[in-house]
Amino acid sequence: MTEKPRLPKVNRRDDRPQKSTGKPRPQRPQRPVPGKRKPVQREAPELVNDAPELLYGRHTVLSALESGRPCNRIWVIPTLRYDPRFHQRLNDAKQQGAVIDTVTPERLDQLCQRGRHQGIAIQVAAYSYWSLEDVLAKASAVANPVLLAADGITDPQNLGAMIRTAEALGMQGIIIPQRRAVGITATVAKAAAGALDHLPVARVVNLNQALEALKTAGYWIYGLSERGSVPLSKVTFDHPTVFVVGGEGQGISLQTQRHCDHLVTIPLAGRTNSLNAAVAVGIALYEVCRQRSPAWDLTHGDHT
Repeated sequence: MTEKPRLPKVNRRDDRPQKSTGKPRPQRPQRPVPGKRKPVQREAPELVNDAPELLYGRHTVLSALESGRPCNRIWVIPTLRYDPRFHQRLNDAKQQGAVIDTVTPERLDQLCQRGRHQGIAIQVAAYSYWSLEDVLAKASAVANPVLLAADGITDPQNLGAMIRTAEALGMQGIIIPQRRAVGITATVAKAAAGALDHLPVARVVNLNQALEALKTAGYWIYGLSERGSVPLSKVTFDHPTVFVVGGEGQGISLQTQRHCDHLVTIPLAGRTNSLNAAVAVGIALYEVCRQRSPAWDLTHGDHT
């Protein structure tokens, strides 16, 4: 007995004539998939830097203690507690109310999140910013002072390196904006290697208005830009000067560029077409020192 061939099933609903109404059928809204949420567009959070800071590293902590910066608590390993470099400073801090804890290196690893603490850490009050007026008053004691304005620097390592370089080369202060930029944090202080205790930092609400105020005070504003039209070495810095440096990637904002007197560039010979912001600052500040003092000019004479 032979089997009857199986016929494919026919969906009789598909054979029914469709009534045309002349209107397209509305599409059903897609049901949300469980566990999946629609992404929410959020603005970048503001960087807040008003909490107590944890500084660590021997040079950074020693500089903070020498400057008399108020501190709340100090953690130190036993071998450093009576080290001649720290002993008297720690006793002075204790007399001023700081709590000193002798701890193990493992405890410091935990406190500093495995940062390079070198056996000591200190909790200090939030950095007390200078006002722009106070920075100008302090700078006026120097003939032809030089200031640095950081436009949108968000990398704390870069800002710390700029502060360290500016102080080492004898500059008079740094200006940073309050919004969309990193402030003075523990990471900045660590990278600055103690320079924060000797170089004033002003934080302003509007950087462009601050630049106009500096112009009124007699400063010339120079923006460091790879698209600048004037080579750095062609400018004579014999007047009060402000260097404006922008963040990585975006550089100086177009609005801030309009408030600069000149955009200067650092000529490059290799295939790399830009420099790290902190490196560019170092080159620009060195050029000022080279022009103003023969001792800085390494292109002439025997410096071996």
